[in-house]
Amino acid sequence: MVPNGHFRKDWQRFIKTWFDQPAKKVARRQAREARATKLAPRPIGKLRPVVHGQTIKYNLKVRAGRGFTLAELKAAGITKREAMTIGIAVDHRRKNRSEEGFKANVDRLKLYKSKLVVYPLKNYHDKQRAKAGKTKAGDADAKEIEASKAVDQNTLKSVLPIVQPAVEEEARKITKEEKDTCAFAVLRKAWNDQYMAGKRAKAAADAAERAASGKRR
Repeated sequence: MVPNGHFRKDWQRFIKTWFDQPAKKVARRQAREARATKLAPRPIGKLRPVVHGQTIKYNLKVRAGRGFTLAELKAAGITKREAMTIGIAVDHRRKNRSEEGFKANVDRLKLYKSKLVVYPLKNYHDKQRAKAGKTKAGDADAKEIEASKAVDQNTLKSVLPIVQPAVEEEARKITKEEKDTCAFAVLRKAWNDQYMAGKRAKAAADAAERAASGKRR
């Protein structure tokens, strides 16, 4: 075998280096700190819903979704326009598939609303209200604002951290019924019943029609 090595290619042009990785890490951290300072005392992230992952591999785990559905906001007593102004992410395309997930996200919204402190806007009308000792509906008064300043700013990416549900079962002995049952056979029979449902229904209807026509004769 005669070697045919191509060693004079201009290979330097096709290499992608990543020598600035440590510096980029520092730059990202500094950017987060600058953003947190700019947004203070507001949190740097938005409130997002708890959703389940896709496919059998990940659907037991929960993660943060893109935004709350309009139905969840309505159940929590929050309008879409209001949600977008108080740090709540909205996703009008997502749909609620289960009552459990719907209730969990509604409770999440209510918990966020109970902890929320809305500062008055710095426009002319709000300044006049503040001078008169009045506040707009939904805005925090002077005592609530002072109390909120004593709390550290939330610099986490998620406003209310998402906790994975603990699914633990106590160890027990396998029953005789479980030993005698073949899970594959049960699943296969259920699949076959669903697959043959249309054909069996048509065959039963044809048999009933033939029986009815035979009686008429």
